[in-house]
Amino acid sequence: MPSVTLGQSDLRVSPICLGTMTFGEQVDEAEAFRIMDRAVERGVDFFDTAEMYAVPARAATCGATETIIGRWLQARPGMRQKLTLASKVAGPTRGMPWVREGSGLTGQDILASCEASLKRLQTEVIDLYQIHWPERHVPAFGTLYYHPQNETSETSIHEQLQVLGRLVKEGKIRHIGLSNETPYGVHEFVRLAEQHGLPRVVSTQNPYCLVNRTYENGLDESCHRLGVSLLAYSPLGFGLLTGKFDQFAPHEAGAPQDARIAKYESVQKQRWGRPDALAAARRYNALAREHGLTAVQMALAFCYTKWQVASTIIGVTSVAQLDEDLNAWGTQLSPEVLAAIDQIRWEIRDPAL
Repeated sequence: MPSVTLGQSDLRVSPICLGTMTFGEQVDEAEAFRIMDRAVERGVDFFDTAEMYAVPARAATCGATETIIGRWLQARPGMRQKLTLASKVAGPTRGMPWVREGSGLTGQDILASCEASLKRLQTEVIDLYQIHWPERHVPAFGTLYYHPQNETSETSIHEQLQVLGRLVKEGKIRHIGLSNETPYGVHEFVRLAEQHGLPRVVSTQNPYCLVNRTYENGLDESCHRLGVSLLAYSPLGFGLLTGKFDQFAPHEAGAPQDARIAKYESVQKQRWGRPDALAAARRYNALAREHGLTAVQMALAFCYTKWQVASTIIGVTSVAQLDEDLNAWGTQLSPEVLAAIDQIRWEIRDPAL
């Protein structure tokens, strides 16, 4: 795979990124080691994690994913220098008091979270440090509308940038990024960075897949014009776009019970568990089969080949899944398939937003 540049930085990464949020919950340490070894063997040099992982989030596994990655790196001398390592500081805790004591995201929160991540990862520097979700109120994680009366922001974007700039100066992080952001947020982070000589965000990590293309509703233009790269997460829609739920819905007995959306009721209650999202996924999966493709091939090729996407984050629970996802690289979708995809979206929009 050729490497791609993130934003206006010197970070060059593989166009496929290994997402790790299953490590420490669905995936034990031994299997996680095998997955990471195989990813590197096949040319993936970009790993993404977060302080709150594993997912589904709970107190017992908070930080477990970073700890597993740290042990893997420690057991493989020289490996750290071959990888671009990304992690995230959680935004306001959203019902997860075990992440931090306060409910917001203060400058001190960012500093403490970064130090803890560095310790768990057993590294001196994080290449890309991202704000997992905005400190301010935004429509995200299945929320459609912005409501000014729900605003609870206490820490300005400027202050967040100042603290991140301090971490860059101290050599603890190299570059900064955002996640689950809006056009306003990306613009404001870039504007303030340029105005005050602070670090410029190089990327935003947002959902992007066939059942959630909301990134294309304005944020793609903002990022393109500002030189901010997209890291596309959930390209398979939490498994909906693999075809494994085409016969039985995740909550039905016939569904594969080892799948995340089938195994965890909390996931079924999220945007990916909506009946409309499953109905849409089944239409896309059927389209793939009509054109001689697997559902996975079409869904991933859609992300792998879109101009909007710098790197696609794939999350797996086995080496076999990893290989299937990587084997989809190079798949080209015909103009006919792309037109049919756009027609389906025109009819059903983005049911998993």
